[in-house]
Amino acid sequence: MNVDKRVIRKFEKKTWSEVKSKNSWQVFRIMAEFVEGFDVLTAIGPSVTIYGSARTTPDNPHYQIAYELGKLLAQEGLSVITGGGPGIMEAANKGAKEVGGASAGIGIELPFEASNNAYIDSDKNITFRYFFVRKLMFLKYSQAFVAFPGGLGTLDELFESLTLSQTGKTPKFPIILVGRDYWTGMVEWLKDKAVAEGAINADDLELFRVVDTAEETRDAITGFFAKYRKEMVPNF
Repeated sequence: MNVDKRVIRKFEKKTWSEVKSKNSWQVFRIMAEFVEGFDVLTAIGPSVTIYGSARTTPDNPHYQIAYELGKLLAQEGLSVITGGGPGIMEAANKGAKEVGGASAGIGIELPFEASNNAYIDSDKNITFRYFFVRKLMFLKYSQAFVAFPGGLGTLDELFESLTLSQTGKTPKFPIILVGRDYWTGMVEWLKDKAVAEGAINADDLELFRVVDTAEETRDAITGFFAKYRKEMVPNF
C-alpha cells in the first residue's frame, strides 16, 4: 500500500521543544483574536444574537421570519449579531441593515463555506479561526439569544447559552427558540428523558421559550428586559 509521506510526517513524534514552541505561538494567535474581537464589538450596544442554519434558502419560511425579526429588533434599537454566513444569518443581517440598524457578523474560517454575507456593517464584520473565541464574542456582547432551526453548530451555540444561564455564569437573558415544529421533539425529549432521569431540573425548561413568529420573539425579548433588567450590559 502506498502511503503519502506527507501524511506520515504529519504524525511523526515531535520533540518537546517543537511542541512548546508551536503552543507558545498559538497562544499569541488566540490572544490576537480576543483583542480584535473586543476592539470591534465593544461599542456595539445592546444586541441580540441570532443562530440558525447556513443552509436555509430564501424560499424557506424561516428565512422570512429571520428577515422580519432583524427588522423588528433594529427598530427597537437593538443590534443584530449573527455568525455572518448565509441562510438564517444572512436573513437577519439583511433585515437589520435595510432599516438602518446595526448589523454585525462574527464569522468562522471553514474550508467548505463562503465568506461573510453582504449585509454586515463594514466595521462590525469579523472572522475567527477558533470556534471558542467566536462563541465567547456571541456570549459577551449579546443580551438575548434566538435559535432558528439549524444543525450541530446551532445546537452547540444554543446549549452553551443555556448552560451559562443555568449555572449563573452570566446574568439571566432571554433564550428564544423559533419554530415549534422543529424544536418540539427536542423539548419533549428533555422532559421525558433528561428531567425524568434527573439529569436536569424541571425548572431548567423555563430557561427558554418556544415561539413561531418574529413578533413573538421581539415581544419576548423586550418584555423580559422591561420586567427583569433595567440595563443591557455585557455578560462578562
